[in-house]
Amino acid sequence: MNDMPAAPGATRRGSSKAAAVYEHLRAAIVQLELAPGVRIDKPAICARLGVSRQPLAEAVARLAEERLVRIEPQRGTFVTRIRISDVAAANFVRRSLEVATVEAVAAHVDDDLLQRLDRIVGRQDAARQAEDFEEFYRLDIRFHGALQDALAMDPVAEVVETSRAQLERARRLLLPNPSRITDTVREHLAIHAALRARDPTAAMTAMAAHLNGGMAHLQDFATRRPELFEA
Repeated sequence: MNDMPAAPGATRRGSSKAAAVYEHLRAAIVQLELAPGVRIDKPAICARLGVSRQPLAEAVARLAEERLVRIEPQRGTFVTRIRISDVAAANFVRRSLEVATVEAVAAHVDDDLLQRLDRIVGRQDAARQAEDFEEFYRLDIRFHGALQDALAMDPVAEVVETSRAQLERARRLLLPNPSRITDTVREHLAIHAALRARDPTAAMTAMAAHLNGGMAHLQDFATRRPELFEA
């Protein structure tokens, strides 16, 4: 799976140049290369990507629809601060669908999936010990992606993906947090154990606890770094 896939339809709307600019900016925002609240330097982006203002305007309009940027006439375009309410809504969607996913997958889990998940969690724990946060993050996406692959319902995977931007931006803020990283590995192991036992109820409980734990850590972080968030 790609580290930060574009939203569904990213290459089907607008020009190909606008789509490329959109994907570039969206990845930069979600990966926190463009921090919450920062002003977007449009001339610099046009120069860097070799595009005119029109593709950039189309890309910015799409990002505004996703509430990743805010356009202020006469002032400029700014990366939105993270809204806890948006993150909570995204987490609600993700939790609902991923809990249902593990319930369905547990009923017919095969050894190939179990081995794949085992490898991912093992590598993730190694990344934790090495404090390789980018690799840890990539492996986190792969773990959840493997479950969606096993479910094999593309519309479900697409809905999960559309809820990703606000949620992933917030989750990256937690990456240097040793407590959350350790908890994530432990929670992934609990999900894996429930699937290995072919226990749908335990798998649902473990997934819900995992996603709720991440939200609790984020809410605590927001109280300590309010400048990155808005109501």
